[in-house]
Amino acid sequence: MTGEPYIPETLTVHLGNPTDASARNIVVDFPYYIKNVASSEIYPTWPEDSLRANIYAIISYTLNRYYTEWYRSQGFDFDITSVIQFDQKFIENRELFEPIIIIVDEIFNNFLRKRGQMQPFFAAYCDGRRTMCDGLHQWGTVDLANRGYTYLEILKHYYGEDIYIVFDAPVLPNMHSFPGEDLELGMAGNSIARIQRQINRIAQNYPALPRVIPPNGVFGESTRLAVQKFQEIFNVPQTGVINKATWYRVNYMYIAVKKLLNLRAEAITPEEAARPFPEELSPGMSGAYVSHVQYFLAVIAAFYNSVVPPDMTGVYDEKTVESVMSFQKIYGLPETGNVDRETWNAIQRAYAGIIEVAPFMAERSNVRLFPGQLLTEGMTSDSIRILQEMLSLINQTYPNVPAVSATGFFGPITKNAVIAVQTMEDLEPNGIVDAITWDAIATMYAELL
Repeated sequence: MTGEPYIPETLTVHLGNPTDASARNIVVDFPYYIKNVASSEIYPTWPEDSLRANIYAIISYTLNRYYTEWYRSQGFDFDITSVIQFDQKFIENRELFEPIIIIVDEIFNNFLRKRGQMQPFFAAYCDGRRTMCDGLHQWGTVDLANRGYTYLEILKHYYGEDIYIVFDAPVLPNMHSFPGEDLELGMAGNSIARIQRQINRIAQNYPALPRVIPPNGVFGESTRLAVQKFQEIFNVPQTGVINKATWYRVNYMYIAVKKLLNLRAEAITPEEAARPFPEELSPGMSGAYVSHVQYFLAVIAAFYNSVVPPDMTGVYDEKTVESVMSFQKIYGLPETGNVDRETWNAIQRAYAGIIEVAPFMAERSNVRLFPGQLLTEGMTSDSIRILQEMLSLINQTYPNVPAVSATGFFGPITKNAVIAVQTMEDLEPNGIVDAITWDAIATMYAELL
């Protein structure tokens, strides 16, 4: 599912294990589902901050299941189960407790989110007595509340300081991602573009799967062949048509290769994606790190209208401050205008998300985007092959740049070609392709097309 998360009017609950075909599905209002689960799992006599922390966890867990289409992407026709071993405890027609009803009615359209992520936070939890886990401990929240912790402090205690609350999410009719009709040869639209991008991302992990080039939203022959090959690889009837089963199977595999299908159903953390970043950047500073921030923000601004594009000066000027603050605002970060570690990690994540859906091509431009990781001698990747293709074209006009073959292997000749461009562009001639070196090469390449 794409777009900003919302609160669905209803949920389809499976009253049994996921694979129990004899169990019924029932449709219930979203607030009622939250009240039922909370009444089934926690005690109404607990301190209010304990109740609130637990209810926030229940809401966010539920929304993550709905937003990621966890079960529907696996071919099931429901949103969540009633079994605590798989999800949360839901008891049909059970009595609801008044303290829980009051709190849920107040906060049911709020949810938890990690800074730098779009999807509702997968708020793992357990009772903390009979079972233990890495997430929230339900009984532990009672002790913390009795010690004076607020509900937000309790949530940060278990989930980290980068957790925050999204308030007043809209309540909308259920909008599952399948467009409602089969997609086939000759059709066009955003739904087809989505599938094309997802198949291209899956192909990074499954080389036998051909990529759709360009992923332009038109269902042409290359899309049909890619869909048919996907169906062959993942054991779906090979029709070349995107029906409901194929749609959700593609969605399932896309989530899987992005490492969302794990215990937490989250994206890679900012810390895992972080590049070397030695200090906080602030107005008046200059140098390579400032240039890197400006490059990333310029790309992000091309895809998000709310982000102000900076000038690519290498100097932390007023326009850069304005750009940083606009980015911090949409990511729920303190609007300081400085780039600290948390802001840098969020910028990295936003950029990584863009290159996943538009791997090497910026919208309305021939400039190819930096792949998000340093490229150095000895590496092998598709990004290096693209780098070599650009260097090869540059060589035809600038013979001082050594000719290279597009092998995908970063050998000594490729390093020498990189150094030659760095020397021409007054960059440090170290043979390492960072964002600024990539941008210089990609710009030269675009100008020569």
